[in-house]
Amino acid sequence: LRTQRPRALAPPSSQAAPTRSRRQALATLAASESPPMRRVLSSAPAAEMIGAAVAEKAAVRALSARAVSTAAAVATEEGGGISMKTKVPGPVGLRLMEQHGPQGASGGAISLFCDYRASDGCYLVDADGNRMLDMFSQIASLPLGYNHPSLLAAQADPLLATYSTSRCAIGLMPPMELPELLDETFLKIAPAGLSRVQTMLCGSSANENVFKAAMFAYRAKQRAKAGRGPTDFTRDELESCMVNQSPGCANDLSILSFRGGFHGRTMAALTCTHSKPVHKLDAPAFDWPTADFPALQYPLEHHAAENAAEEARCVDGARAIFEARLAEGRPVVGLIIEPILSEGGDLHASPSFFASLQRLCGEFDAAFIVDEVQTGVMASGHMWAHQAWGLPEAPDFVVFSKKALLGGYYFKEAFQPPQGYRIFNTWMGDMTKLLLFRAVLEAAEREGLQARAVSTGAALMRTLEAARERHPRAVRNLRGAGTIIAFDCETPEMRDELAAALRNNGVLVGTNGSQSIRFRPALIFGDEHVDEFEGVFAATLRQLAL
Repeated sequence: LRTQRPRALAPPSSQAAPTRSRRQALATLAASESPPMRRVLSSAPAAEMIGAAVAEKAAVRALSARAVSTAAAVATEEGGGISMKTKVPGPVGLRLMEQHGPQGASGGAISLFCDYRASDGCYLVDADGNRMLDMFSQIASLPLGYNHPSLLAAQADPLLATYSTSRCAIGLMPPMELPELLDETFLKIAPAGLSRVQTMLCGSSANENVFKAAMFAYRAKQRAKAGRGPTDFTRDELESCMVNQSPGCANDLSILSFRGGFHGRTMAALTCTHSKPVHKLDAPAFDWPTADFPALQYPLEHHAAENAAEEARCVDGARAIFEARLAEGRPVVGLIIEPILSEGGDLHASPSFFASLQRLCGEFDAAFIVDEVQTGVMASGHMWAHQAWGLPEAPDFVVFSKKALLGGYYFKEAFQPPQGYRIFNTWMGDMTKLLLFRAVLEAAEREGLQARAVSTGAALMRTLEAARERHPRAVRNLRGAGTIIAFDCETPEMRDELAAALRNNGVLVGTNGSQSIRFRPALIFGDEHVDEFEGVFAATLRQLAL
């Protein structure tokens, strides 16, 4: 099961001491940079403050293509693919779990402890020194894998040090560079028709504030019909909201979500989450409606008529909810949907289904909210997965996080908050992540990563299709877009056994739904990684006799 990765460009792994060739490369790079950069690269205080491992990587902290290419050239000397020493977790990992348990255990779901300094590219190293091909990338959140030279180079920007040591309240006193950085990052890749963006901390907080913005806009329209301005609040509204009552609190308004969807674990987002009971048990929820999401049959080309009928049934069900709620005087003012319902089992639907939902929202004056937290930023082969739908106009909101490095959402002008402090928290995002995301976009453009998601995804699908023919119980209902790929196993127990065996053999995958395995590799995942996975996957299926 041990394989060797081709010596392609990859970020450097962290070692206790640099090799001679690495030291020479660092010296060459330092000599070529500006005096301030030379001081950073060669100073002893830097090594003392940051630590020897990080100081070694300081050589790639230069804001230039030369720094990135030099770091990549040095990285090729490191090499190495999957290398397993113990089961996962091994003795060191188990000891760390025991130590961390009384501290709170980070919520209780830890599967392994990792050595992030030693990890590089698409390879994650755990506390026991096991080097695994990571096809899950921190729950789909690493755009460039581990220790990518472009992100290490971005560390040299003096602004990053400033933003790190003096974190600002962006919503109240943003740095002077904010408008330019937004132009160079999120507005540069904004979906057509959306020219406004609000950064947040994570996907949950983004969705929470999207729901508020949708409700603010709806209430503003109600006040306009009564001849009042959007912030012409009555005394009754001002007083009742302070005790959580109507009319000040919009308790009669709701957001429609779908079975199998996942939108976060904070209160309103959790109300719209329907993927697993464990997320929702014992937590209160709003009285908001839930619609059925199509349960498609695979292969799609063999079940076109059945799937079309299933999608029509679900659209009719959503319409019935809109109509019933409106008749009851508690209208649905927003509908939230993922392009692929990820936590619920990688559930797909056709472009026409999503277009029908957008038409429903227009008919009932509700916001059409597309949650791209897991599907956004090139993983589907599009910058935003909803772009594959060919909608006649942009959604009202598009939510992002994960590969975007911080949470937030795009929105139409009609949903601009009517006054300050209505959409607000202390941080309103993180300026350091804007700088890093700029480096991500530059690397993606330079390395052609969006196109790679298409080609590599196709290669991975071919590998899985071949496995499906030989192991139909273990690989069924294969589906995907770009590198967002999943399949079902015959039973939940088989899925769990296969995922655990793959991990012990050096491949990390995700699980979702009741019996699905999902793939969420970094954007740098390439054909050489597909080849390596193919060997491990075939051997594991034989090992388990599936």
